[in-house]
Amino acid sequence: MARGVNKVILIGNLGKDPEVRYTQSGTAVANFSLATTERQKRGDEWGDHTEWHNIVVFGKTAENCQQYLSKGSQIFIEGRIQTRKWQDRDGNDRYTTEIVANNVQFLSGGRQGGSGGGYSGGGGGGYGGGNDSSGGNFPEPSGGGGFDPNDDIPF
Repeated sequence: MARGVNKVILIGNLGKDPEVRYTQSGTAVANFSLATTERQKRGDEWGDHTEWHNIVVFGKTAENCQQYLSKGSQIFIEGRIQTRKWQDRDGNDRYTTEIVANNVQFLSGGRQGGSGGGYSGGGGGGYGGGNDSSGGNFPEPSGGGGFDPNDDIPF
């Protein structure tokens, strides 16, 4: 029997540029906020509800987020929810709930203006190849009854 599942999947927009700090051992840690917006019906009217999430990313993925993402960038996040305890300057216990991302996919252009692509973490992270969502990268038709995108649609 499974002990439990702690998995979070979000698609949203950055509320601020990623901020990167380094641990004493040299591991990069990026923090940023992510907004997810849903349509909700309130009475007879529809309205938007925005939820803000605190995101934490480690390693090479954190550095890539800092380099390629900026406020407003749309991203896909996969990770886990974590609540950590810390003490403020007065010694009071405080709690912070955040999403620790182990997979980050860039869905819109950021600082470098690229579209698509992504980085996945979990340890060292690394470049996850490009999912070019800009379209237009289709192979040339090879003739002989194949699909011609310039033909009229038959309905």
